[in-house]
Amino acid sequence: MSVHLVNHPLAQDALVELRDATTQIAAFRRAAARLSLLLAVEALRDVPSSSVVVQTSLGFSPGWHASSDVVVVPVLRAGLGMLDAVLEIVPSARVGFIGLKRDEATAVASQYYANLPPDMEASYVLLLDPMLATGGSAATALDLIKRTGAKTVRMICIVAAPPGVAEVGRRHPDVQIYTPAIDPELNSKNYIVPGLGDSGDRLFGTV
Repeated sequence: MSVHLVNHPLAQDALVELRDATTQIAAFRRAAARLSLLLAVEALRDVPSSSVVVQTSLGFSPGWHASSDVVVVPVLRAGLGMLDAVLEIVPSARVGFIGLKRDEATAVASQYYANLPPDMEASYVLLLDPMLATGGSAATALDLIKRTGAKTVRMICIVAAPPGVAEVGRRHPDVQIYTPAIDPELNSKNYIVPGLGDSGDRLFGTV
């Protein structure tokens, strides 16, 4: 497994705004979208493409067309805050959804919903999950995606922690992770420290 730290200045700028406890809902959503777009661009850097020739108003121009089927899978609910940004750059992408509920005492994730597109064997799949803490939810979501036959899967997250990176690496060593930050630790409730709080609560105003 490889972890790609996205150090682009604009990604780090958005991350600072997300970390700031004074950032209000609207600004938090905008920053999450900005950062998600930058992460998706990096994760899709090696998406297969084919050469094309198009006619402009003045002549012909060679170019490249992304030729792979892209499937975007947000983990409910916080992953929804990343979805629209990814669809901005891949408007033709198909979308699946995975709903997971984490037991606060054990940190074990249980599935309550899954709806994934058919025929994902040759797809380029992006899993969207803002917080990679213990890695249990992410690894469970990856289990579900792999059961469809998907072989090329990338994960983008806003903040990661070493236990989560290790767990995904143990269970899915072929999955590459794209994130702007790996924070040092988890607290007693398995929240990332310093992190940015509960991303779902901050996105949807339930904090």
